[in-house]
Amino acid sequence: MEFKEFTKIARLNRDITVTEKIDGTNASILIINKSLIISEELWINEIIVGDFIIRAGSRTRWIQPENDNHGFAKWVKTNAEELVKLGEGRHFGEWYGQGIQRNYGLTEKRFALFNTFKWSDDSVRPKCCGVVPVLYHGLFSQQVILDCLEDLRKNGSKVCPYMNPEGIVVYHEAAKTYFKITLVNDEKPKSQVEHENRR
Repeated sequence: MEFKEFTKIARLNRDITVTEKIDGTNASILIINKSLIISEELWINEIIVGDFIIRAGSRTRWIQPENDNHGFAKWVKTNAEELVKLGEGRHFGEWYGQGIQRNYGLTEKRFALFNTFKWSDDSVRPKCCGVVPVLYHGLFSQQVILDCLEDLRKNGSKVCPYMNPEGIVVYHEAAKTYFKITLVNDEKPKSQVEHENRR
């Protein structure tokens, strides 16, 4: 029988990053070098920019303009020349705005990257992308987390002027884990809240 060691426990009192949880739809962009693809059949319908293939994804599947998720694949195709600046790899974010969840009072859709460590600097991020707002970065503190929630409750969203933000995401650096807290119904599972809203 294979031996399995107990998982190393991360220390709680380490740095965290608190960002605003944007209420849109999860989206991703994959950028790979064409030379990594063995068969040309695999990239005939892909978006190609120079030596790179760009693919759009939702939270659970690859998407294309003809089987899209709120127009994200179409946006990726339109902005491919700029998005290739993200570099090789998987890039995750939130697709939000007009017609998606809270709408945020916007007349257009926007993409906010999750990786605040890499993309907070406007000069290195593709112009068509934003980044989730950072509310705090520093040593773990329950009080700071509560203060971030209260600030959103009183002053509204930081992503754009909107008085009904969803909540926060806490990234614990030592544990390399995300936690979310919503301003409303945080104690209930998402499936229960969705069921109650359909009534």
